Amino acid sequence: MYGGSFDPLHIGHIHDIIKAASMCDLLYVMISWCEGRESTSKELRYRWILNSIDHLPNVRIIMVEDKAVSKEEYNTDYYWEKGAQDIKAVIGQPIDAVFCGDDYLGTGRFESLYSPESDVIYFPRKEVPVSSTQIRAWATEHWDYVPEVCKSYYARKVLVLGGESTGKSTLVKNLALAYNTNYVSEVGRDTCAYAGGEELMIVDDLYENLLRQKINVMDASRYSNRILFVDTDALTTLFYSRFLLTDDTKVSRCTKLAEAINDITDWDLVLFLEPTVALVQDGTRSEIIADDREKYSAQIKDLLRRYGLKYHSIGGDYLHRFTEAKKLIREQLNVSTQW
Repeated sequence: MYGGSFDPLHIGHIHDIIKAASMCDLLYVMISWCEGRESTSKELRYRWILNSIDHLPNVRIIMVEDKAVSKEEYNTDYYWEKGAQDIKAVIGQPIDAVFCGDDYLGTGRFESLYSPESDVIYFPRKEVPVSSTQIRAWATEHWDYVPEVCKSYYARKVLVLGGESTGKSTLVKNLALAYNTNYVSEVGRDTCAYAGGEELMIVDDLYENLLRQKINVMDASRYSNRILFVDTDALTTLFYSRFLLTDDTKVSRCTKLAEAINDITDWDLVLFLEPTVALVQDGTRSEIIADDREKYSAQIKDLLRRYGLKYHSIGGDYLHRFTEAKKLIREQLNVSTQW
C-alpha cells in the first residue's frame, strides 16, 4: 500500500508509485480526501493518478475519506489510527508492505500502525526534491515537477482583447515565443475566410467561433509551458455578432451561448489593446468599425465591464505593448521569462 492526499499529485509521487508497483504483485494507491479541506478535488486527483499509471496493470486506486477539517487536525494520533483502520478495512486482505517517504523514518509512525503484519519500506524524498506544499504555493516555479496530466489545471491563462487591427494576433504570438509556450489564435479569422468575407458570415459561423475557441483553449492548456496566451474570447465574439446578425432570434441565441461560455471560463490575466497602432486592412476588417475605432473599442470595454471581466489597458506602439504585457505578467502572475 502507498497512500497520501496527493494534493496535488507531483512527479515524486509518480516516481514512488512506479518503484512500489515494481516490487508488488498488487499495489493499492490510497487517496485520502476530505471535502472542503483540500486545494484540488478527489475526482481530479483520482484521474491524475489513473492517467499517469494506466500502463501499470497491477495498481488499484482507492479513495478513503477522513473528517479532519484541517491538515493540523489530521496530523494527530486519532486520524492516523482511524485512517489505518479504514485502509485495512477497504483493502480487506493482509497488507504485506507499506511504502512511505523517508521523512517519516525514525518516527515509528507507520510501524505503530502497520507492523508487524506489514513491512514498512521507505523511499528517499530527496530523489525527487519537491512537495505538494511547494506545488500548491506556486506551481509555475516548480513546473518541471508538475505531471503532464496536471498541467492544464495549473497553466496560467492570459487573454488578449481589443478592437480590430490592434495587434492582438501579433502580441499573442510574440508572448508565446518569449515564454517558450503555446497560444490559441482567433477562430473567427478561419471562419471568416471560409465564408468568403465578414459580410457573408452566418450565425453558424459565430456558434463555431464560440464553441471551437473554448475547446481550443481547453486543448492547448494541456500542453502549455506554465502559461497560455489566447487571442479573443466569447464576449468579443458577442460584440461582433451584433454587427453581423440582423435577426433578433439569432442574436438572442448567440448571446445566450456567449454568456454561457463566458460563465464557465476563468482568466488569470486580461490585457486590452487600445487602438493606438495603425489599422491594417487585410480584407476582414469592418469599414464601419475602422471609421471610428475609439468608439467601438469603448463599446467592447463597456461590454467587458457589464459582465464583470476585469482587464488592464495597454496602448502605445508595438514595443511598448510587448514590454508592458511582460511587466503585467510578472506583477500579476509572478511569472517571468527566467526559469
